[in-house]
Amino acid sequence: MRSRYTAFARGDVEHLLRTWHPSTRPTTLTVDPTIRWTHLEVLDRVGGGLLDTDGVVEFRAHHRQGQRSGFLHERSRFVRVEGRWLYRDGARP
Repeated sequence: MRSRYTAFARGDVEHLLRTWHPSTRPTTLTVDPTIRWTHLEVLDRVGGGLLDTDGVVEFRAHHRQGQRSGFLHERSRFVRVEGRWLYRDGARP
């Protein structure tokens, strides 16, 4: 989760696509360079431990765009595939 937040903040589209589950991964992805991600709050985590194969992370990612600030609030589902955590999908609570 944190690596994907950092990838959004840095505009690292390759990392975002590489860590996205193939069943839900878009073919292309564009990151808006006018959005500056400022900080991440992890609000809840379910599963995702060493022996788990799936997990959920609820987070709030704060951003600024010009003079406006805002946040993205999501519950993201992840699945472990061959030892790597992949983002499956997310829903806004």
